[in-house]
Amino acid sequence: MKRLAEALQQRRKETLYRTRRVVATPQQPELQVDGKSMVAFCSNDYLGLANHPDVIRAMQQGATEYGVGSGAAHLITGHSRPHHALEEALAEFTNRPRALLFSTGYMANLGVITALLKSGDRLFEDRLNHASLVDAGQLSQAKMKRYRHADPHSLRIQLETSEGGQALIATDGVFSMDGDLAPLPSLVELAHAHQAWLMVDDAHGLGVLGSEGGGTLSYFNLGLEEVPILMGTLGKGFGTYGAFVAGSEALIETLIQQARSYIYTTAPPPALAQATLVSLQVAGQESWRRERLKSLIARFRDSVIQIGLPLMDTLTPIQPIVAGSAQQAVAWSQQLESDGILVSAIRPPTVPDGSARLRITFSANHTDRHLDRLLDALSKLSREVT
Repeated sequence: MKRLAEALQQRRKETLYRTRRVVATPQQPELQVDGKSMVAFCSNDYLGLANHPDVIRAMQQGATEYGVGSGAAHLITGHSRPHHALEEALAEFTNRPRALLFSTGYMANLGVITALLKSGDRLFEDRLNHASLVDAGQLSQAKMKRYRHADPHSLRIQLETSEGGQALIATDGVFSMDGDLAPLPSLVELAHAHQAWLMVDDAHGLGVLGSEGGGTLSYFNLGLEEVPILMGTLGKGFGTYGAFVAGSEALIETLIQQARSYIYTTAPPPALAQATLVSLQVAGQESWRRERLKSLIARFRDSVIQIGLPLMDTLTPIQPIVAGSAQQAVAWSQQLESDGILVSAIRPPTVPDGSARLRITFSANHTDRHLDRLLDALSKLSREVT
């Protein structure tokens, strides 16, 4: 235990120590956080559906009809009618034959990669992929290579100079810390040229990008033939909780048979699936939410560029301002908090050394007044810490 305490103290010295906050309100732009009123710009509730009255009502009705817990894994007695209906709705939404629910995006990525790859197979991952994709590769025992971020040329060299069994290319659709898009058309070409499967984790794209919120694949007009494996989460754009994998009949049946993180996990509450069905419907019908995000992002970017802060290039609700050092990022976050603005400081190892940042995210429920307050607070940031 002494060694653990010393390691924790070292993290504090390096400004890398993480702490939790206690939120006393539903997810919305204006929160009560640790007893203080704050305007939050760090939630992934992009469409503002986490506290939508119709979604809440559906979950309440689902709990009344099906109870709170599912009671078992999907393959025992935990797979309820709402689960099945949601899988069918997600398959239709993604224009794929089948979809399979997972408890979390982390578990979905672990399940897919460990089910499909074995020792001797090859896995190619973008260097900035989400930690769940990286951990899945390590657990799969496949030969994993990391290509330079969003660099098809780097990937091409790795594909051409590697040998082995089945090849899988795995990438985020929208990168969660940078907010940029993977170069999917180029990755599709490389996958076809090298007989590799392509998997896209579109956690931050679904609901937000593309026609009717179809995500990064919709944005690039790619379908099942180009991207056979799609993972999506439900706790971001759709405002609820959980994840799914969508693809062919053979893919989904293989995951049901072999994905350990699906087989050996209690199914999510049926009421949650019922709420997500409504959320999916609202996200499709209320296109104004995506238009509102575009408007907020455009005004924010124009203003921050005028302020002169180092803003990364992204068209998504993820708008990072690079601080450089962890100390500067924390100092900026604290300055914003003193003005009633909540923005998390993102530090290594979540992002590479020297690229600590403020990760500002937008919700369709943010008002112009909220944005005015954010911009005013950003204009006063001190750059004294390096």
